[in-house]
Amino acid sequence: MSGQGNGDRSELSRRTAAAEGRAQGLNVGWTVFSYLLAGMAAYGIIGWLVGRAVHVSVLFPIGMLVGLAISIGFVIYRYGMQGAATQPRSTKGADR
Repeated sequence: MSGQGNGDRSELSRRTAAAEGRAQGLNVGWTVFSYLLAGMAAYGIIGWLVGRAVHVSVLFPIGMLVGLAISIGFVIYRYGMQGAATQPRSTKGADR
């Protein structure tokens, strides 16, 4: 009967680890989403303010697109590096 208890504990720890992994993935997803929205909002507001000052209304959507592009670049830089660091390096040609 005590062997059954160890199996239950290992199953529980496996499920807990899987749930923590999913939660961490959701956390990263919401962070990326917030970076994209914040970049669009910040540069959109800057574009709107400058466009209002110089009477060029097209600066608002241009500012939003620039903010989105900067945000995408930042997300790729920040989270793209994590994916590259976790992938194993190829040993192709290393044994020659």
